[in-house]
Amino acid sequence: MVIFGAAGDLTKRKLIPALYNLKRSQLLSDNFAVIGVARAEMNDDEFRSRMRDDMNEFATDKIDEHEWEWLAERLYYLSGDFNEDETYERIKTRVEELDKEHEARGNYFFYLAAAPDYFAPIVQQLGRAGLTQQDEGHWRRTVIEKPFGRDLQSAQELNREIKQVLNEDQIYRIDHYLGKETVQNILVFRFGNGIFEPIWNRRYIDSVQITAAEKVGVEQRGGYYESAGALRDMVPNHLLQLVTLTAMEPPISFGADAVRDEQTKILHAIQCPSPEEAAKRTVRGQYDRGEIEGEKAPAYRDEPNVARDSTVETFVALKLLIDNWRWADVPFYLRTGKRLAARDTEIAIQFKRAPFVLFRKTSVEQLTTNRLVLHIQPDEGISLRFGAKIPGSVMNIGAVDMDFDYEDYFGDTPSTGYERLLHDCMVGDATLFQRADQVEAGWAVVDPIQKAWREANAPSFPNYQAGSWGPNEADELLQRDDREWEQTSDIHTEHRLHRC
Repeated sequence: MVIFGAAGDLTKRKLIPALYNLKRSQLLSDNFAVIGVARAEMNDDEFRSRMRDDMNEFATDKIDEHEWEWLAERLYYLSGDFNEDETYERIKTRVEELDKEHEARGNYFFYLAAAPDYFAPIVQQLGRAGLTQQDEGHWRRTVIEKPFGRDLQSAQELNREIKQVLNEDQIYRIDHYLGKETVQNILVFRFGNGIFEPIWNRRYIDSVQITAAEKVGVEQRGGYYESAGALRDMVPNHLLQLVTLTAMEPPISFGADAVRDEQTKILHAIQCPSPEEAAKRTVRGQYDRGEIEGEKAPAYRDEPNVARDSTVETFVALKLLIDNWRWADVPFYLRTGKRLAARDTEIAIQFKRAPFVLFRKTSVEQLTTNRLVLHIQPDEGISLRFGAKIPGSVMNIGAVDMDFDYEDYFGDTPSTGYERLLHDCMVGDATLFQRADQVEAGWAVVDPIQKAWREANAPSFPNYQAGSWGPNEADELLQRDDREWEQTSDIHTEHRLHRC
């Protein structure tokens, strides 16, 4: 494994801890080795020492020194500029040396944990150095982080540039959300349970809500966020991936292309509104000063590397419609934002209300609607809400929640969210990675929104307080359809605390 950007945050926070967890699970070969590449001047021992210090802060469990030593002995470092030919010649020499030393059989994968501007140049340089050529009996793969492009045109151009060097089966466009157990379980939950698949359609489902809320602000990523914003940062990848897994038709198998074919069909089926209609179906916001859990939080414009008059959105809510037989007229509501009231990623399936006719001569005034919630983070699990009679001589109905928690049933497995994805890349399973047509179809959904926002005046920012659930307009987006956002994270957490 060759990591470009080995001195950066992603390597120390996620990649090295994930490799350590894979080793503890006995999922790394004895022939495995890592070369970190970055501009910073370090030797192998200094790199190992630095990674060990970082593990104290970012490891997901107590460190087993024996297991760490095994991994540390396989960590190497090379300093170089990503734009210089000489760097890649040195990488090639070092890779070939370690290939022989560790008997890696010519199998390499390159992880681009670098700035997006380097994606195409690194791939082209690897190609010129002969490091991407696959001969019979060994493989070469490249993992590319998000964001993959800034819009449809740039994503198409990036695909063209890297495909001049790599075949599609060598490209692994990664989205760490897909490494989470609950996300992977969506397919098992839907297609492995006979009681849910028959009702997973417009006849029984009223609406779908997908929330990806964060309590933290942009922190030290102000420079990046000023050029991205919440829409580009979250919607084309994370949120639309959750939409496709929720809405896709059953694939013919769980093979990588069979699953991705069905995901891509959903993206193509999402209604492409005019800029005028796109403006009505979206809300954008930017956080102001506020308070989260008793601590004061600054406004976005007061964050480091952010313009004092910035009009970049830190919150976005939107309504999507899918034009196919299964989901016709079922709205999908998406929202994501920084400095919100809670850290919470979930998919809420709201079922249609049962007919009231049976209860019209009772004291029941309103029937409880059934709701299924897939909790993705921070507490992975599933909640189901249904109605039940409240004990007593009068007919009253109350809402009951059944709560399943992964940790309670299967134990706590240390995870950064990258373990499954790294392992899948090593074994050549691309199911959880985006294909070129998926990436472009995702940007095609976002492009009309970007155009509508460019043509309209930016809202009066800031328009929501840190610690709230976003601007009032987000609530109004659903109120126009006689619906409201579900707040279910607190219910799930309360159930867990009660059991504990």
